[in-house]
Amino acid sequence: MMLPIDPATGWLRGVAQVPSPNCDERPDGCVPELIVVHSISLPPGEFGGPAIDAFFSNALRAEEHPYFQEIIDLRVSAHVLIRRDGTLTQYVPFTQRAWHAGESQHCGRSCCNDFSVGIELEGVDDGPFEVAQYATLASLVRALEAAYPSLRGADIVGHSDIAPGRKTDPGPGFDWQHLAELLSG
Repeated sequence: MMLPIDPATGWLRGVAQVPSPNCDERPDGCVPELIVVHSISLPPGEFGGPAIDAFFSNALRAEEHPYFQEIIDLRVSAHVLIRRDGTLTQYVPFTQRAWHAGESQHCGRSCCNDFSVGIELEGVDDGPFEVAQYATLASLVRALEAAYPSLRGADIVGHSDIAPGRKTDPGPGFDWQHLAELLSG
């Protein structure tokens, strides 16, 4: 399955879109050159529901869960979320900078948000991800490579790789070998 991306606008066609205000223009001369895989569940350990969309669009309601009170003031986003069933939601166009990596470094370069695409997988660090998520992730990587030459052969890393000691996602539950097999096949 090839996902259609409009390279000029940075939006996937035919997927749910929940535009996030938590983004801005990439710095001059910066293009996407890195793919960062994250994991998220809101509330922690629970899947489904509207909380992730609300979180990335600054519409989370603190009274709905005690954990939300801890994160209510955070202003973060990702380019896309891959749900447990493999469906995609896009928050930020790939042409813009999503606020997903925070303080980060890759290959001697800091501020990974400037030059990366952030992909969230609905999941937890210590649990397995679904077959459908890997299939969608592989399709998305191929579509990104087709739309943006700067991403052809780009590194694909975990949030923990670019923010060690600060972040642990996507965690040991993510099967990097399986993703590599899907991308090479």
